[in-house]
Amino acid sequence: MDKNIFQSPDTLSYWERETFFQHLDVAIVGSGIVGLSAAIALKEQQPALHVAVLERGVLPFGASTRNAGFACFGSMTELLDDLTRHTEAEVWLLVERRWRGLQRLRERIGDQRMEYEMLGGYELFTPDDEALFQQCRAALPDFNRIINAMTGQRSAFEIIDKRAGQFGFKGVNHLIVNRLEGQLHAGKMMAALMQIAAARGVRFFNGLQVTAFEHNTNGVRIHSVEGWQIAARKVLVATNGFAQQLFPELAVLPARNQVLITKPLANLKFAGSFHYDRGYYYFRTIHNRVLLGGGRNLAPNTEQTDEFGTTDLIKGALLRLLQQVILPGQPVEIDNWWSGILGIGNQKTPILKEVAPNILVAVRMGGMGIAIGSLVGDEAAERILQA
Repeated sequence: MDKNIFQSPDTLSYWERETFFQHLDVAIVGSGIVGLSAAIALKEQQPALHVAVLERGVLPFGASTRNAGFACFGSMTELLDDLTRHTEAEVWLLVERRWRGLQRLRERIGDQRMEYEMLGGYELFTPDDEALFQQCRAALPDFNRIINAMTGQRSAFEIIDKRAGQFGFKGVNHLIVNRLEGQLHAGKMMAALMQIAAARGVRFFNGLQVTAFEHNTNGVRIHSVEGWQIAARKVLVATNGFAQQLFPELAVLPARNQVLITKPLANLKFAGSFHYDRGYYYFRTIHNRVLLGGGRNLAPNTEQTDEFGTTDLIKGALLRLLQQVILPGQPVEIDNWWSGILGIGNQKTPILKEVAPNILVAVRMGGMGIAIGSLVGDEAAERILQA
């Protein structure tokens, strides 16, 4: 094949240009949770808008279908860590927005459709974590008071040490549960969002990688790796961890998270979502399997990448946690490994701003895209309509 087949500045035929890319009101780059939520919100508010989603991958490319399916808004140790680097107002506003985002996601899709279950989120503490646990114990009344004001749920957080033994964990002497956290099937969630968007008339163009933008009097001209040029009145960039490829100045960095899932296991003693080490490790049950991921804090420089893949260092750490703590003494086979790319930064608040005329970005979900992505997508749609 001629490697230069896409090098022409405009290889779209007249038929393609007139049929598929004519009169685009809004082009959304990225078909993850944020991009699809924005597309749906735009069509809900103005059904006549011509909205198209441009996606570089065959499937949503990044984290939306490569996460652990946690419907969570922050474990106690993670929030305590956030409070050392952010003001109380910033931390609790972000938690409140994550909670609202989860409710918006559930309203939009429906719990059954994405296998949502509020089974609780548990945080594990080993003897080495005793000082950290005592910090959590001291903060628990204030945390519950604040969460109650947000959600109406009393005593969201509770210490339940006796269940550590019931769950079969080894070397875990403290457990704190957050009753408001849940889990879902990330694949079914994304499939549902795509179906809802398509039913409202959103157009999808997969396998189309955007490389640059050019401003003109009518809006924005979008350039792709194929050499195509696509015109749109407005553009929303929702590529999260890949945002710096288009806008290097943005304060968002890629972070790779590695994940494994076991083959089906008999007689699992626990169900729900679990956090360990300030949320850097996480595991859950799904269809009689254990899904386990994290460990990027072991090699922050290596894992600050937008390249998919796994490493021996982190795979070894995950396997040790699985075999020594989560399922001690139990034969277990790994079915699959994969990785996802998050968008993080020194600040955890998502970036939602106009970076150029008629170009809005909605990125940096901070590893909480399932929780906050729907809300950020709705807010992005509102900004586009108001501009």
